[in-house]
Amino acid sequence: MATEASALDAKLAGGSSRAGRIGVAVFWLALLIGLVYVAIELISDLSAVHSAAVMPFVLLGIALLVALGFEFVNGFHDTANAVATVIYTHSMEPHVAVVWSGAWNFAGVLVSSGAVAFAIVSLLPVELILQVGSRAGFAMVFALLIAAIIWNVGTWYFGLPASSSHTLVGSIIGVGIANQLMQGNSGTSGVDWGQATNIGKSLLVSPLVGFVGAALLLLIFKALIPNKQLYEAPKGNEPPPFWIRAMLVLTCTGVSFAHGSNDGQKGMGLIMLILIGTMPTAYAINHAVTAQQSEDFIAVSTQTAHMLGHYVSATAVVGDPRDEVTQYIRTRNFTPSTMLALQQLINGTGTETAMYKELKAVPEDKVRNFRNDLYVVSEALRLMQKSGKPQFSTADAAILKNYKAHVDKSTKFIPTWVKVAVALALGMGTMIGWKRIVVTVGEKIGKSHLTYGQGAAAEITAMCTIGAADWFGLPVSTTHVLSSGVAGTMAANHTGLQWATVRNLAMAWILTLPASIVLSATLFWALRRLGG
Repeated sequence: MATEASALDAKLAGGSSRAGRIGVAVFWLALLIGLVYVAIELISDLSAVHSAAVMPFVLLGIALLVALGFEFVNGFHDTANAVATVIYTHSMEPHVAVVWSGAWNFAGVLVSSGAVAFAIVSLLPVELILQVGSRAGFAMVFALLIAAIIWNVGTWYFGLPASSSHTLVGSIIGVGIANQLMQGNSGTSGVDWGQATNIGKSLLVSPLVGFVGAALLLLIFKALIPNKQLYEAPKGNEPPPFWIRAMLVLTCTGVSFAHGSNDGQKGMGLIMLILIGTMPTAYAINHAVTAQQSEDFIAVSTQTAHMLGHYVSATAVVGDPRDEVTQYIRTRNFTPSTMLALQQLINGTGTETAMYKELKAVPEDKVRNFRNDLYVVSEALRLMQKSGKPQFSTADAAILKNYKAHVDKSTKFIPTWVKVAVALALGMGTMIGWKRIVVTVGEKIGKSHLTYGQGAAAEITAMCTIGAADWFGLPVSTTHVLSSGVAGTMAANHTGLQWATVRNLAMAWILTLPASIVLSATLFWALRRLGG
């Protein structure tokens, strides 16, 4: 291991030392500015919290450190893959590449829809989400994040580009199973298996797309671009010709942007749960919703509640409407009472908003329950849309879709400072841990070293695959797509694969889900026992 690291250091040390110093200076300057911005925004948000208790602030600090620690470790893997080809081919000096990639990751996060972040959150047990400020809620967050960090650090240490996406999904499933078993229920009832299956399919299919797509793209390159320089491996420390260098920088930019728009979101939903659990006054409801938008929400709520009245059975009876809708989300068992409860929740939140005039004016002692009502309504509508039960007319379905959009705008939001903090954590992780992943991608997947054309083909394929997944709100692994893309180009080039590395990668991919499930389930059980 030490010999390989020193050989890589020697190979990559040749670039421009001046560019390296500039890159380091820019990185630390960006880090400083980002930290100052995050601190100012966080302090501004917390200034609205009127609480003499110290413990919520302590919990917030610890939980944020753990969550950003996950993103930091994520930088070892996924973000390092984004810069692997430009660093290995000497197209960019390593420190410059990390800063460049970090900037485009951040840009990708800023324009992302947030769908991936909240698709991850929807895998969590609904009762724990509604009680995220309780001991059980914090046990859930700490267990799944610590489990993901342990597995990611372990695979990084051995230079294996394991998937942070697989790790996080496995950790969430582990918490869901453990939570149900501890309540004496079936372990499978604590997981949204429909959502987990969709995510699992995207994680399984994306490497195949990467392998085949990159292989075909390399063959297209050879047919359309006969220049031999494109198909040569890097020589010494010399950068490639300008046109090749420009192409590789562009592909790195595309992968970094796509990575930010997809992978960069994965920890953000969890960070929002932490913020909601510790400081509901500041983060339970989106304070950026304007007075006019609040009025629109009131009108749409009235329209939706009236429309649902046509679907309510005369025999339906409801005790606590939120409990009734939560039971539907947990079991997927739609009953006549479900529709009545849903109508009552929608009517109730609309009436409360009309009473307070604006969403952000909901009192501190009511904001957590108000948000929980909105959350279960949104989740119930999502499941009804997916299952097609009950069947709504086209006009009524459009009303529900419009109402859900208003609800999601109020509850599914990510402050800009959270995005900046995640981008900084990813950049820090990449700066520290990129070498092990770069040497694996560049030299250990194929029997020959990575050529310029192979790097470009793998990155273009990764960029397109990740971008498509983000469009559909599905998380995919940059690691899996790019590594399998490199393997596909090696196969297309008839240079052969290093099967020892491929076997180790496959084992890491196969073991990630079960290992993270066991780790998070065990940690959740231990934290619940310790917490009482």
